[in-house]
Amino acid sequence: DQATLTRGPHGMNEGSRDEPIRAPEQSTEEAQREIIEEFGYFDDWMQRYQYIIDLGRKLSEFPNEWRCAACQLQGCQSQVWLKGETHGNRLRFHAMSDSAIVSGLISLLLRVYNDRTPEEILRTQPGFVAEIGLDKHLSPTRNNGLAAMIKAIQSHALQAMTRAAEGDVGQKHDGG
Repeated sequence: DQATLTRGPHGMNEGSRDEPIRAPEQSTEEAQREIIEEFGYFDDWMQRYQYIIDLGRKLSEFPNEWRCAACQLQGCQSQVWLKGETHGNRLRFHAMSDSAIVSGLISLLLRVYNDRTPEEILRTQPGFVAEIGLDKHLSPTRNNGLAAMIKAIQSHALQAMTRAAEGDVGQKHDGG
């Protein structure tokens, strides 16, 4: 079961599940630069928070069957579910939260990490977080949750690399 990538607004993934995932048009560095530029348009943090919330509202639907213990992240103040899928040599993530701000943070992370190879994911540090001052404007528990989301994405990438090294390549794998 393969999927195709079509870029929607703000890099959201849309498309059918019958074609392979293509590489994103932007590199991870370009995606982060774009986020930094977007946040530069706002005068204060109230506007930035509102933008983050708006991004979260645009997340793709997250099926109820994925709201399970296997997909639920630990270490987040809010409830967060993350589903990772391996399609060939690329990873696609689906995620959601019961918190508007956290949903927006998910949206930002997906713009950087979705539809990348495991190697790209593992070598990409989320520098945009510090660049836009997000690390200083989130509560400690939200920062912990953000770190848990990044760690989960990296863990999926590491698992995909391990499967590839063991010769289990080209097949679709689902993971919570």
